[in-house]
Amino acid sequence: MLELDALTIALLLLAGLAAGWVDAVVGGGGLIQLPALLLVPGISPIQALATNKLASIMGTSTSAITYYRRVGPDLRTAGPTAVAALLGAFGGAVLASRIPAELFKPIILVVLVGVLLWTVLKPSLGARDDLRWVGNGHKRIAAMIGLVIGAYDGLLGPGTGTFLVISLVSVLGYSFLPASALAKIVNFATNLGALLYFVPSGAVLWGLGLGMGAANLVGAYIGARMAVARGSRFVRVVFVLVVGALICRLGWDVLSR
Repeated sequence: MLELDALTIALLLLAGLAAGWVDAVVGGGGLIQLPALLLVPGISPIQALATNKLASIMGTSTSAITYYRRVGPDLRTAGPTAVAALLGAFGGAVLASRIPAELFKPIILVVLVGVLLWTVLKPSLGARDDLRWVGNGHKRIAAMIGLVIGAYDGLLGPGTGTFLVISLVSVLGYSFLPASALAKIVNFATNLGALLYFVPSGAVLWGLGLGMGAANLVGAYIGARMAVARGSRFVRVVFVLVVGALICRLGWDVLSR
């Protein structure tokens, strides 16, 4: 049985709170929460990934509801994207114990650098809705985004919300605020898809996950309300900061191998 001292528990709860806030605004809360779990002695990578999903789903459910009430994201886009993401996340979770994460990190790092440069060099990106495709074409592209990013979330996780936001902005043409609102609904589905595999496999540390989830929930509520109040410009700034931090984190992992 895992035994943690009071300081470790407090730091993990703080990580959950911060992760919930970041994830609610623009995604990427796993950048904080998953590494914190991986640093705890006695926790295997699969246990950390599974417990992170439990904590995250509590936060994403809160932020998704908050965004739905205040922004009203288009469920015609959210529905097919979320279903495809759930299936992708389940498949990714099945592969999580079989494929070393180190194979993916250099590729993800290059993609993130490109995303950051594109966002910084195009100030108008995500400033307003400029939707591409209509009808079934829009839904098919949205579902494809959900499937690919869902698989990544089940396999690794950190930065999933960030990838969802930039895909919805750059590919489908949403502005940052509604993109973040849609991303929360989809992110809830990816967390659920991964848990459908992790829970029966016994990988979830329930006590720790529920405690961090409660902290994540509080952070998510605060973050979602701030994002709605301050709009797409605020979300864009936080997005750039989170992507920059994710690049630093993955860059360190790649260079220190």
